[in-house]
Amino acid sequence: MTRITVTVDGENYTDEVEPRMLLVHYLRESVGKTGTVIGCDTSNCGACTVHLDGRSVKSCNVLAVQADGHEVTTIEGLASNGELHPMQKAFHECHALQCGYCTPGMIMQAIDVLNENPNPSEEEIRVGLEGNLCRCTGYHNIVKAVQQAAGQGDPDGDPDGGTADATVGATAGVQS
Repeated sequence: MTRITVTVDGENYTDEVEPRMLLVHYLRESVGKTGTVIGCDTSNCGACTVHLDGRSVKSCNVLAVQADGHEVTTIEGLASNGELHPMQKAFHECHALQCGYCTPGMIMQAIDVLNENPNPSEEEIRVGLEGNLCRCTGYHNIVKAVQQAAGQGDPDGDPDGGTADATVGATAGVQS
């Protein structure tokens, strides 16, 4: 066993852990941060994404001992004083989820995208989210949420945040 001290969502934790314990398991089992979900355990899906010292990492690809002396922020640590983080709010307002399984990791990665580039293009958002998989949404509303959180509003001007059928919006202004 190895003794580690980690700051998680602003609180210090000191625990004995197996040297091979993954950070995702430590967060869920020892600290109780179950919002960090286990998706694939192979770093392919990104559902377990958290911030380690302010940068996104896939917590199934980091050992808990590697987080010793560092700061971890989980999806539970984003809200402040009962107010959702702007990215959480944008995901809600833009309907950027369906089943919700990928959402915690997607939000954490999206925040990192904006930290790197506060005004990304649609393509830069898509590239920045590339390692986080969603099987339900098709990513359209996820990209819209990131754009909204970046202060870009809804670039398509859709009053419903892009939830309507995209082909209807694409053909509505076409004159024959």
